[in-house]
Amino acid sequence: MTAPQPFSPIPSVVDSDEAIARDVAAVTRISAVPTLLKIICQNTGMGFAAVARVTDGTWTACAVEDTIQFGLKPGGQLQLNTTLCMESRAARLPVVIDRASTDPVYFNHHTPRLYNIESYISVPIIHTNGDYFGNLCAIDPRPATVSDPRVVAMFTAFADLIARQLENEDRQERTETALQSERATAELREQFIAVLGHDLRNPLSSVGAAAELLIRRQAEPDLVRLGARLKSSTRRMSALIDDVLDFARVRLGSGMDLTMREADFLSSGLKDVIDEVRAANPALDIRDNLAVNGVVRCDPGRIQQVLSNLLGNAVAHGAPDAPIVVQARIEDDQLVLSVTNGGTPIPPDDLPKIFQPYWRPEHSKPGGGLGLGLYICSEIVAAHSGTLEVTSSEAEGTRFVATLPVA
Repeated sequence: MTAPQPFSPIPSVVDSDEAIARDVAAVTRISAVPTLLKIICQNTGMGFAAVARVTDGTWTACAVEDTIQFGLKPGGQLQLNTTLCMESRAARLPVVIDRASTDPVYFNHHTPRLYNIESYISVPIIHTNGDYFGNLCAIDPRPATVSDPRVVAMFTAFADLIARQLENEDRQERTETALQSERATAELREQFIAVLGHDLRNPLSSVGAAAELLIRRQAEPDLVRLGARLKSSTRRMSALIDDVLDFARVRLGSGMDLTMREADFLSSGLKDVIDEVRAANPALDIRDNLAVNGVVRCDPGRIQQVLSNLLGNAVAHGAPDAPIVVQARIEDDQLVLSVTNGGTPIPPDDLPKIFQPYWRPEHSKPGGGLGLGLYICSEIVAAHSGTLEVTSSEAEGTRFVATLPVA
């Protein structure tokens, strides 16, 4: 017995050759399918069984058990309207024929006559989300009692099993794709951090060195001013690189990098930060009240970074004629560090967004940074198991308070 020449219809958009080939490969990867098809043939006495991918435009064999030389191989196609799978797909119900030549419904149907078959069964393969994959079917030129409820139940169970296995295959493929994407992301992350930490800092160091040389040319005031401007720009660029590097480590890496130790003289480190900001902004009134008496277990450099970013925020957004007040003290076994500035209060709707990365208020000045400073502060404080809060009002000004455990 031979089948008619396989028909290859013009595929629709959803029936591309690539999609069909992917479906055939998915069924091929299910190791149990050949065994299921053999069991079907043995239990029914039928000579041909197959798993078919059935769409609105194609019928494609994905797996085949053929002992009657029907002639169809995996990947082979039949014209859809010559099969009964089309009717099974439309009704989403099995089509079962024991003897086509005497069947009251199918005795004159073109499919049994075209393929010279007497017995036929086709059961839908439907995914749990309702998507139709295809059919589990069997045919034979001899009659067979396939309408037996036990036979139909076997086909239905096998069709459900194949649908579940296909879903597992799909999940596994998506997981593997995600893992490959994650590996690629990890490589890009390492390259990105390397560029920030090395390739950008080297030329920046050269610019900083040139600025120092210009500042030493005391006999040439114009060059001194240019050097001071370059040095200020270098410091700002270095701070931006630090912020982006920290952001990359937190969001793409393994979290905020801390070097914890027992800090005996934290006040002096904080004082250095304040003096540096004072020197860069001589017109501002920056006051401090530092009373950190005792040992604080922390990363001192990171605590200095928090204060530097909070002070930078106060300088950028505070009123120039209002004082900036820095306070630090030990209270109830906690380090409390605060920065307060005057000026226009932060709108209440903006307060929940203040620590989000890359967020800047609408009224902020151009060139004021990337909007990462406060986010980095919150991450550093959180890495110390502390909290960072903000309040803002016309009467009290804007106040950031970082609270960290001492031990």
